[in-house]
Amino acid sequence: MPLINVKVIEGVFTETQKVEMVRTLTDAMVRIEGENMRPVTWVLVEDVKSGAWGIGGNPLTTADVKALAAGVPVG
Repeated sequence: MPLINVKVIEGVFTETQKVEMVRTLTDAMVRIEGENMRPVTWVLVEDVKSGAWGIGGNPLTTADVKALAAGVPVG
């Protein structure tokens, strides 16, 4: 039984986007392991508190991720 654990910074993705993550990641695993495994393929999307995630020694906030997505350099 595969478990896919996705961690995202809170407030970046909508509930609709999270549902799409679950569907798309499940489909990807099923392509690898076969359709019979769909009912037992778990996807867990976890929100991490803004500022509690860091890269290169620097914390990232929800605003930072939204800026990156918009093409604005952060740092």
